[in-house]
Amino acid sequence: MKTSKIPTACFTLTWSLMVVCSSLAMGQDAPPQVEWFTAHSGSQEESHAHYVMTCADGGYLQIGETGYVGSSAKMFVVKTDAEGNLVWKREFGSGNKNMGNSAIEVEDGYLVCGMLSRNSAVLKLNKSTGATIFQKTHDNGGTDAFEHLALTANGIVAVGYRNAEDPNNTFFVYGQGHISFLDANGNLLSSNSVNQYLSQAYRIQPTGDGYIIAGGTEDALQYGVIKINAVGSVLWSRTFGGNNEDHCFGMDVGADGSIFLAGHTLSGTANWDTYTMKLSGSGAQLWQRTQGNPRGFNPSYIHDETWGVRATIDGGCIIAAGTGDEYSYSECSGGVCSDQWEAYIVKFGAAGDVQWQETYGSNSGNDWAAEDIDLTSDGGAIVAVDNSQFGFLKLSPFQSDPSSIADLNGDGVVGFADLAQLLSQWGQACNGCAEDLNGDGSVGFQDLSVVLSNWD
Repeated sequence: MKTSKIPTACFTLTWSLMVVCSSLAMGQDAPPQVEWFTAHSGSQEESHAHYVMTCADGGYLQIGETGYVGSSAKMFVVKTDAEGNLVWKREFGSGNKNMGNSAIEVEDGYLVCGMLSRNSAVLKLNKSTGATIFQKTHDNGGTDAFEHLALTANGIVAVGYRNAEDPNNTFFVYGQGHISFLDANGNLLSSNSVNQYLSQAYRIQPTGDGYIIAGGTEDALQYGVIKINAVGSVLWSRTFGGNNEDHCFGMDVGADGSIFLAGHTLSGTANWDTYTMKLSGSGAQLWQRTQGNPRGFNPSYIHDETWGVRATIDGGCIIAAGTGDEYSYSECSGGVCSDQWEAYIVKFGAAGDVQWQETYGSNSGNDWAAEDIDLTSDGGAIVAVDNSQFGFLKLSPFQSDPSSIADLNGDGVVGFADLAQLLSQWGQACNGCAEDLNGDGSVGFQDLSVVLSNWD
């Protein structure tokens, strides 16, 4: 029988990998660190954001209002560079019924939507200066607003509400869901009621042959989601929730068409908890999770309220919430008190597992709450923080660069699947194959070091 030293070498390699990978696995749950935080104020005492996005130039755009709706509020838009330094800020509106709700980026500007003087509004702003390219308002009935936008073949589709019963509320207004089709200059082409399905249409995302729209049903009792075609006809509708209030304030669509919904719920909870779910592209629920009270206080008094969600490249999602209490109750532990609000970020895997969760708070004892989140080009995230200003919180990378050569299977994550693929070619001569990461013509320890150095 031929003898060989390969089994011994394989044992040594396997044992080494077990040690290394055990350490890596233990570290996978480590939350990202704060890289920087900055805040920019408006002209009024209080500024409150509702949306943040990463821009093509690497900077960030945040949208909301400065002042109090019903009193002195103006739509407020802030543009920063990649380090959070102010590039420009603009305020819009007269009177007291003005809100900024969200934005999308187009080749020659930013399209911002919200409400001006009680009417639905869309503005196009110059990327470099914030100068107004156009500003259009549309009276869709009563107090009405656009909440979110998407591009169409002929221009823009805007979702929102009309006939708000609680017009000074900046979250759920008890209105009637409405969609509007606009040309590229913001002029109204047509509009449809979706009130049969949504009391407030809050988010829209393009997907394949149509658009996914999500929001709240009547009285915010359930999550509602519909799919429409290019002319606004409803292709299907779904509702989700329990036996109490379920407030949907976030939606995103993953690269594979999966739909993520996020908000907060009173169904089966001691108080408001985050409520996140994943749907198939046809609206079938794949999983749902409630998560809350990360600091371990009395759950009967803690509000965990989600306002934003983004699909991540691993098939999961990340949510942005605030956690704290609004009662006379107060409890402190480890120098942190329940009535000091903090930003609460949770990362879910593709199967709904909590990969990590963390709270981020002010060093000076001020209240923070996460109002929205977006992913950044380095694999991290930017969080819109309500600290009475427009707070920008940059979190360190927690995802691989999708273009990383170590991501052998192309799923956007450098992990055990890539390690297994590399080991399947271990010791082989391999000219030009993907597993030969250092290009030396064979698969070995130097290639392994590339995988480990890029490990998520």
